[in-house]
Amino acid sequence: MLIIRKFTPADLSSVYKVEVESFEDPYHPVFLMNLYELHGDMFFVVEWVGKIVGYIIAREVGDSGHIIAIAVAKDFRKEGIGSMLMETVEKTLLRKGVREIWLEVRVSNKEAIEFYTRLGYSMAGVQEYYYVDGEDALILKKYFY
Repeated sequence: MLIIRKFTPADLSSVYKVEVESFEDPYHPVFLMNLYELHGDMFFVVEWVGKIVGYIIAREVGDSGHIIAIAVAKDFRKEGIGSMLMETVEKTLLRKGVREIWLEVRVSNKEAIEFYTRLGYSMAGVQEYYYVDGEDALILKKYFY
């Protein structure tokens, strides 16, 4: 059974494993804890039989929301977990009065771009040299009016 709940510091090592498995340039555990300290009310994990299999971190910026990171363990992808996480954060941000949400995604990550597009996100710009390796990021937005 899948359970979505708020992140706790005890989840850090499990979240970091998902992070390393998912990204070429993973966030350091100290940075993940900093994000929790700053945005703990917007840091959710998904558990399956006691194991963390996904997470999402977001923040509120005025009347906008920003998806900082989302990842699902490889063996659990394409099971709807990413959509559940996005829906949880979107609902939480909407309750806070947010009317648009944005995120960054690697221009080469076609699978993620398709995922976000299916969820209603659309192209809003490009951030050049966004990633450590110099790759650009697409900025995608979803509006709630």
